[in-house]
Amino acid sequence: MEGLAREPWGQVSPSVYETARVVSLAPWVPGQAERVRYLLCVQRPDGGWGPPGGYAVVPTLSATEALLAAGPRPAAERGLAFLRRLLPAAASVPDTPAADLIVPALVERINERTGAALPLPAGIDGRRLAAVRQHFRSGAAVPEKLLHALEVLGDGARDARGVRPVGPGAVGASPAATAAWLGGPRASAAISYLGAAARRHGGPVPCATPITVFERAWVLGGLARAGVAFTASTGIVASLTADWGPSGTAAGPGLPADADTTAVVLFALGELGHPVDPGVLQAYDLGDSFCTWPGEDGSSVTTNAHVLDAFGVAGRRDVVDRLAAWLCSQQQDDGSWHDRWHSSPYYATACCVLALARFGRGPAVTAAIARAAEWVAGTRRHDGSWGRWGGTAEETAYAVHVLLAPGAGGWPGLGATERYLAGRPHVDPPLWHDKDLYAPHAIVRAAVLSARQLMLRNRA
Repeated sequence: MEGLAREPWGQVSPSVYETARVVSLAPWVPGQAERVRYLLCVQRPDGGWGPPGGYAVVPTLSATEALLAAGPRPAAERGLAFLRRLLPAAASVPDTPAADLIVPALVERINERTGAALPLPAGIDGRRLAAVRQHFRSGAAVPEKLLHALEVLGDGARDARGVRPVGPGAVGASPAATAAWLGGPRASAAISYLGAAARRHGGPVPCATPITVFERAWVLGGLARAGVAFTASTGIVASLTADWGPSGTAAGPGLPADADTTAVVLFALGELGHPVDPGVLQAYDLGDSFCTWPGEDGSSVTTNAHVLDAFGVAGRRDVVDRLAAWLCSQQQDDGSWHDRWHSSPYYATACCVLALARFGRGPAVTAAIARAAEWVAGTRRHDGSWGRWGGTAEETAYAVHVLLAPGAGGWPGLGATERYLAGRPHVDPPLWHDKDLYAPHAIVRAAVLSARQLMLRNRA
């Protein structure tokens, strides 16, 4: 709780993508040398950046373009060589925000700088980027949800029509978007925002920031659900609805309101004894499920699990039963769930199981929880951990939440897992989806604390 109050912008890992965009677009922001040094330090031995497979596309394009602009050249050349191998072989680019705009924009920029003729990866053709730029050139205002990736407009982002910094001076809660809007050093609150974002990590910058509401809602709701004893200040609780509007609330200033953040806020407030009518979520109702925001491409199981939580804590059985049926229909054959807001199926599976176990009913729900628990139990690593690419404390915590959920069977024999979570301090690898992957440290810590609480209770 002290950390939430001390760092109201949020405790978020630095971003390769955003840091590289600031290196390229705003070299005058203090900490440029440290940002370049960061990019060099996190470059992989094979020349790429970021996690394996398609997740490497966005950070590697961004870092390579930045180092082509700022040097040193050998690291940029290794990045180019990696991209020549990666882009033709990439089966697909993960469903991260604005990837279909960012990838062609960066490929275009690198090709203009070098004449490299890099191809676009499978599934991305650049037509959507062209349509967005044409929409902007027509004189139309920039859509609110594009603000977070305003940099894809290129030179047109500077002083884009209708765009103004909000909150602490951010455009779209993004250092990259803010730097693109500024175009150069000048008197603006945005200058102060970029400087503050850079100071957080000594030069490198995070992705979405501030994320005040998002971080606090996930922390408070998660701890309360697990029965962890804590006292949240009146100010922290009040901040959850400080920017409440007719469509709910956003993760932070400069981002559009969304059903996911709104639902988690509603659930957290209900758990803390401050219930709010969930009727605001009707704006996102599609009939069988809920969208994260109007016009969303695809759907999110974790958003719908959180909406189920919000209506469940409010006692709205009609919506709960409808969403429970939809979530069960989205379960994978192996018993897991996958989602667009997190790279790990353990997060999506925990969100769905916790919502279904608390508020769902009927044989289909019972069967879905049991199948999820069996999948989790069968994927534990030899040291008692879980993880997509390797064992992590975060994913292990989600696995514990699933195994110890009501209806999962209790699952004794978690001693190795308890020792793993109680062991040496863990590094939080970036697993959450933004323009590239990031780690929200306070949210991860809350998930681990909650899992340890559940294991203590289970052992008793």
